[in-house]
Amino acid sequence: MSNNKPKANPADWATATQAIRAGSHRTEFGEHSEAMFLTSSFVFDNAAQAAARFAGTEEGNVYARFTNPSVQMFEQRLAVLEDMEYCLATSSGMAAITTTCMGLLNAGDHIVASKALFGATVQLFVNILARFGIETTFVDGTSMDAWEKAIKPNTKLFYSETPSNPLTEILDMRALSDLAKKHGIYNVVDNCFCTPALQKPVDFGTEIIIHSATKYLDGQGRVLGGAICGPKDLLKDKILPVLRTAGPTLSAFNAWVLFKGLETLNIRMLAQSAAALEIASWLEAQPAVSKVYYPGLKSHPQHELAMKQQKTGGAIVSFEVKAANEDEARTKAWHVIDSSQLMSITANLGDTRTTITHPGTTTHGRLSPEAREAAGIKQGLIRLAIGLEDVMDLKKDLARGLGE
Repeated sequence: MSNNKPKANPADWATATQAIRAGSHRTEFGEHSEAMFLTSSFVFDNAAQAAARFAGTEEGNVYARFTNPSVQMFEQRLAVLEDMEYCLATSSGMAAITTTCMGLLNAGDHIVASKALFGATVQLFVNILARFGIETTFVDGTSMDAWEKAIKPNTKLFYSETPSNPLTEILDMRALSDLAKKHGIYNVVDNCFCTPALQKPVDFGTEIIIHSATKYLDGQGRVLGGAICGPKDLLKDKILPVLRTAGPTLSAFNAWVLFKGLETLNIRMLAQSAAALEIASWLEAQPAVSKVYYPGLKSHPQHELAMKQQKTGGAIVSFEVKAANEDEARTKAWHVIDSSQLMSITANLGDTRTTITHPGTTTHGRLSPEAREAAGIKQGLIRLAIGLEDVMDLKKDLARGLGE
């Protein structure tokens, strides 16, 4: 008997359900957990089909550099989660940014970007893209006037993170989107810190969303991956040709791990955010701490905006230790980090294990002192990515270094 049961529409599901059910493809074997397709190439029925697949006139898999069922399932699930038409997966978050820029920009084009960006993203814009004639102007991301004044006749792309890494600066996505549309500029927003579990940039008009899937989409620090979400025609016409030819490919194994990681995304993000708020509130009361950066705190300069755009404050907490000067600040910050017995000293984030790092000498260490100062990265700054451990244990771990 044939199964004529109507198919469900993932768009009708809540985010938690989408993260578990959307994008699944079951083979003829009827597996419940999705299969992993570890193959470099695909077989065709005949020469005509091979020609049609390569020419793109027939849908189907061709070569795992740009088509693979495991990767496609991850792409389809993430596109549904972000309420976007289409998604392209890449080998890392930086590969996603690079591929997007190569697809949308030409020599002589101009980028306007927030000063508050991940260090490697700044390096990409300043040291790599600049070699190919693509200029970048960095602005105060919270000032729409600064964005507008930086626009030139050749400006083609806005790039921002919200919340930013590591100071959790919040940008007004609706205002930025409206400005981009007014001037015909591509608007790209990195949604790595919140993920679609906490924030959907498309709700505020964002055109293209970037992810480092390595972080919260995986959630357990296992594999690298990246993703680009946006309009189908734009991604297929402009960005897919770069992915197909240059090959910043997400492996089938990594795609499968990320796909399964998404199943717990919603519950992880809510739990980690709740713990982060408790840690941030506790840090504000510590005598050795001069400032705490967390969007969920009322003391955060963009708290009200964050609460309009996000479900919660997220899982990243940064803070500065009190010190008389920058040399003393670094010594004290390192002491807090080195005194930790529980937290992992690593620059990665988004793990179930809480991580602690010193941005000034790690994630933003390759920036010039001037660039770090412009981005607000001081030597007394410590970034925490709160995991799923007991909050009391995390407080005790931080207290070792802050109380001495």
